[in-house]
Amino acid sequence: MEKLFGVTTAMVTPMNEKGEVNYKELERLTEFLIDKGVNCLYPLGTTGEMFKLNVDERKKVAETVVNTAQQRVKVFIHIGAMTLDDTLLLVNHAVSIGATGIGAVTPAFFPADDVEIEAYYQAIAEEVPNNFPIYLYSIPQLAGNALSPEVVKRLAANHQNIVGIKYSYPDFLTLKDYLSVRNNSFSVLTGSDSLFLPALAMGCDGVVSGVSCVFPEPFKEIYKLYSQGELAQARNVQQHADNIIQILKGGSNLSYFKKGLELRGIQGGSVKRPQLDLTIEEEKALIENINSWKRKLSLVELLE
Repeated sequence: MEKLFGVTTAMVTPMNEKGEVNYKELERLTEFLIDKGVNCLYPLGTTGEMFKLNVDERKKVAETVVNTAQQRVKVFIHIGAMTLDDTLLLVNHAVSIGATGIGAVTPAFFPADDVEIEAYYQAIAEEVPNNFPIYLYSIPQLAGNALSPEVVKRLAANHQNIVGIKYSYPDFLTLKDYLSVRNNSFSVLTGSDSLFLPALAMGCDGVVSGVSCVFPEPFKEIYKLYSQGELAQARNVQQHADNIIQILKGGSNLSYFKKGLELRGIQGGSVKRPQLDLTIEEEKALIENINSWKRKLSLVELLE
């Protein structure tokens, strides 16, 4: 089965000032990322403002990315929703439009125990063909529920189409436990951009990166250098990546991603309310910080 690897970009969802999805800019963003050489696309996750979009919007976003990509790159659609009913609607839609696979965040906001979380993922796994790949997604600091390694091991043992996990919390002990699943053949990706290189060193297959939606170049370079065994150079680039991660607030405020995309020729537009767009002062500081970062970047030619 197909799996995520390398630089998997968590995509921003471009919107206008009314909070309506800008599908034309979404097409342009998809082309931009493919042209930059990212390995996989991951729309409609946290970076894509997933829970702020209704089911119809999420379906159209998924269709736009899949149809634009035209199988030039793997597209894993995030389908996790607030209810299992909506999740299963999005599961079946992703299969029907030809997505490579899907990702699903844990149940969110309302507390869920291990039994409930396992049952949730069982329902998803049983809804799709056995050869259609599913990634678990754990981001406990936002979702409020964590995926224990024990639950992951049971899910992997009972459902061959559950092929991996995206783990977006900086806990290397839990990451190590995930890596041991299915006799060390379970696919694990970090969702923490700043931990990309150390996660690779631990045995992860790659990163699901929001910052790479704006600046994919340093992340591609880290993966290339690590794959070539050039660790010192990879560490240097990771430090550059860490600087832009801080400038863009690491995804904690998606307005920074969307304004950053504007500087690259893509109209990311507004964030959907209740979050607010950047103030004029914040925009000015962001532009100055990005320009300063680019001047210091040893890989500046990659940004041309």
